[in-house]
Amino acid sequence: MGGVGSFIVFENDKVIIWELLLEPGQQTACHTHKYDYIFYVLEGSKLEVFDKHDAFLFAFDANTGDAFAFTCREGELFSSDGKDLQVSATHSARNGGKTRYREILVETK
Repeated sequence: MGGVGSFIVFENDKVIIWELLLEPGQQTACHTHKYDYIFYVLEGSKLEVFDKHDAFLFAFDANTGDAFAFTCREGELFSSDGKDLQVSATHSARNGGKTRYREILVETK
């Protein structure tokens, strides 16, 4: 399984900050979120989400400047920002758009 981002920018005993970069068509490795997190979209695109068996679940627009927040509970992620998204904590994501996608993701330990 992979990490929740492309690389860790910073980590201490309270947070892990990741940067995620996906070129068009590029997909993350399957990964599992263990912590609550937020992400801020630096360069937006359409994201496609897949389960641990690589089955397509849903797609959503992650536009430049958007922020998303999730609570991790019992292997599931629930949006805590009013966007009404829910997904398994174990999943992968693919850039389904035509432009590069880039985000900063902050996990709270």
